[in-house]
Amino acid sequence: MFPRTSLRSTAEAQRARITTAAVHVFAEKGYHATPVADVAAAAGVSPAYVFRLFPGKLGVFVAAVDDTYARVADALVAAGEACPSTDVSQRLEAMTTAYVALVADRDLIMMQAQAQSASSVAEIRDAVRAGLGSVVRAVERVSGAAPAEVQRFIAYGQLCHLVVQTDLGAVPASWAASVTAGIRH
Repeated sequence: MFPRTSLRSTAEAQRARITTAAVHVFAEKGYHATPVADVAAAAGVSPAYVFRLFPGKLGVFVAAVDDTYARVADALVAAGEACPSTDVSQRLEAMTTAYVALVADRDLIMMQAQAQSASSVAEIRDAVRAGLGSVVRAVERVSGAAPAEVQRFIAYGQLCHLVVQTDLGAVPASWAASVTAGIRH
């Protein structure tokens, strides 16, 4: 028989693999339109195994939401801490560069958009709030920015989401140029 820690680490690895698959699947169709069977198929496991590791579809979705916000917070912290300068604007710039690299992962931003659109479900709303809170706290702590600067950083990040999600950079209209001006994505 395997030692208990081996089983636990195997279950944790499977949970992480299923969560990664869930981000991809839920990003495409959202919470309400995605059956657990689709997540299980993408992860190469049975739906029963998903239910063994997660408390239902809502649990899988919340884990996927948590994963995307954790990836954002981790990337921003790593970039801010790697910045050789203690200057707030330079640290925020390093974090912006890291964020631009992250939003190239369309699944990540679409998953967060799907979570926001399903936030009428209390557990999902709580996960989005907690995730956003972790990102804001990470930016505050690592950059040393004032609240107004943090708000602007987050607001530009959300605008960047919109630009990427709707491919506004490809729209040859003056209104689109107004929205995308100065936004790296």
